[in-house]
Amino acid sequence: MAHSHFGLVMGWIGVSLGFISTLVQLRRAYWVSTDGISIVTWFQFILMGFFWISYGIATRSLVIVMGALSVTPVQIAIVAKLQPLSQLRALGRSVVLVGLSGFGLATLFGWSIGVLGIGVAMVFNRLPQIMMLIRHPGDFGVSVGSWTIGAVCSVLWMFYYAGIHRWAPVFATAAAMAGNIVIAVLATWRHRQSRATSRDDRELLSVSVRPLAG
Repeated sequence: MAHSHFGLVMGWIGVSLGFISTLVQLRRAYWVSTDGISIVTWFQFILMGFFWISYGIATRSLVIVMGALSVTPVQIAIVAKLQPLSQLRALGRSVVLVGLSGFGLATLFGWSIGVLGIGVAMVFNRLPQIMMLIRHPGDFGVSVGSWTIGAVCSVLWMFYYAGIHRWAPVFATAAAMAGNIVIAVLATWRHRQSRATSRDDRELLSVSVRPLAG
């Protein structure tokens, strides 16, 4: 199998895993909790999806187009669950950030610079989620599985971009992968803390109730 064909296969697997990872977070948001999920991070995912769809059309890559297009409805559903009308100012700033770093740079200097700009934005877009995990305990809503699959998905996309010799997206995706790993690790830590706290509370409750039962 030629390297370009291998990269193409990796790209389509990345499309599938990207959809699955987003669906995993959607399920947790609707069936477990929305605690700790950053609406800014997920709203910017939607905006960046529009950039990647445009980039895919410009480079005639169906894989890139489908990678963004397939997850956009799921991301919209996640944001809708997080009550976006209560944070319109923050979402407005997100539009400016993604617009300038992606479309603005691409218009002025070409798609490669625009992709590098969106790569920087992809780093900053994960910071709100990282800060929420650091500052707030009990973030039950953040799915470890979603971000872990997302990190694996980033590796697949790097193979795809390398296969078509587009290095700007490789660097952008590598930056996103690092952020995904940090979020997955922090979410794991917070979930373990939450489980330990819940266990301690149950034990304390059982000790306090036992004398009454006697």
